[in-house]
Parts: sequence; structure tokens; C-alpha cells
Amino acid sequence: MDKKNSGVGVLNKAVKIMATLESGPHSLTELVAATGIARPTAHRLAVALEFHRMLTRDLMGRFTLGPRSGELAAAAGEDRLLAIAAPALTALRDATSESAQLYRRQGDQRVCVATAERMSGLRDSVPVGTVLTMQAGSAAQILLAWEDPEKLRRGLTGSLFTPASLSAVRRRGWAQSVGEREVGVASVSAPVRGPNNKVIAAVSISGPIERLGRQPGRSHAAQVVATAARLTEYLAQIK
Repeated sequence: MDKKNSGVGVLNKAVKIMATLESGPHSLTELVAATGIARPTAHRLAVALEFHRMLTRDLMGRFTLGPRSGELAAAAGEDRLLAIAAPALTALRDATSESAQLYRRQGDQRVCVATAERMSGLRDSVPVGTVLTMQAGSAAQILLAWEDPEKLRRGLTGSLFTPASLSAVRRRGWAQSVGEREVGVASVSAPVRGPNNKVIAAVSISGPIERLGRQPGRSHAAQVVATAARLTEYLAQIK
């Protein structure tokens, strides 16, 4: 049997729909184009998956991954990245003396899934579960920079960064922002990649501009990149 085909056609198609939505929300037309599944079948499966909370819809009516998949992963203890994120972020916080975070993209937003707060003094507090924009901030730049051209074009609509700035992010492997997401706050971020080399998360540090300066990457990019690389290496070793 083909390892990519379970032999159960309807299941293969349902999984193909969910895999397509890993990259972000899709309209029904976009799902049909991306999966090659006939429109009536794609609609029937997507609605059924929505009923079971495996899919949901955003404010524009597009299909996106629903909460049930995350609940199942958490219950099974499968989220290996989160299992090692806490010690990695704590080490980064201690090395930089700044708050450290891990972000994942969720549709048109990003979510803080792990954090290590600065112990004292001025800090940029981002609790776990905080939902932030994909249109500003160094982590948003990281989560968008390596998308395919069409998703990149859509993601840049209304954003505070440009195609040129994301090109620079891809070239150097990290991003910085100064007062972009929030007045007075600076940050530096780097990509965490899954086994398929796809960017799946962004490691960040953030704090007041008065402490990080107008070019925070000069002081902290190397440490942030090293932390992201360690997380990437760990994920690559998982069989």
C-alpha cells in the first residue's frame, strides 16, 4: 500500500483538507484548488469536520483548523515543542535579561504558546494564550517571511512591514521590530522549523526600547537564533 494512502478514500481526503489548512485559512474555492478534491465532496467533508470541531471558520467565512485537534494533541502529550520550550526560553531569558516568548501562527493571528518572564524591572509581559496581530512585530515577520508568494502577498496587506523588509529577514535569518506592535517595545525573533523545514514557530525576546535600543538585533540576534536552532535540531531528531 502507498504510504501516503491509507486505502480509505474519504479519510485520505479529510486529512488532505486538514493538512492544507496548516498553512492558514482557505475558502472553499481555495481548498478545492489546493487539494484537487471535487467541490461538492470538499464542501461535505469540510462541513462534517467543522461539526466535529476539527475545523472552524474565521470572520471571513474561510475554513481554518479548529480547537479539537489542539485538544487531542494536548491530551495525548504529543506537543514535543512545548515540552522543551520552557527550559529553552528560560535559558534565553537568563542570557539576555529580557522576557522570552514562543509564538505560533493561527490563521490570521499569532498566539503566545510559551513564555519566560523577566524576573524584575521593566518588562514586556505576554502571557501564554495571548493572541496578537500578524501585521506587526518581529515574530509576525518571522511567521510570514517564508510563506509561499500568494500567502505572502495576502499577509502583507495592511501590515507595518514591506516585501523588502521580509526579504532582509529571510537573508539574515532573524527579525527585529521597534515600536511596531506596541509603542515603546522592541523585540527580536528567529524561526523554529519542523522536520520538513517549514517554519512552525517564532522564538522572541521583547522589552522596552530604552533598554534594547533602536537596533536590538545587534545585541541579541545571535542568542535568539541559537535558541531557535536548538529547538529546530530537537524536532529534527524526533522519529
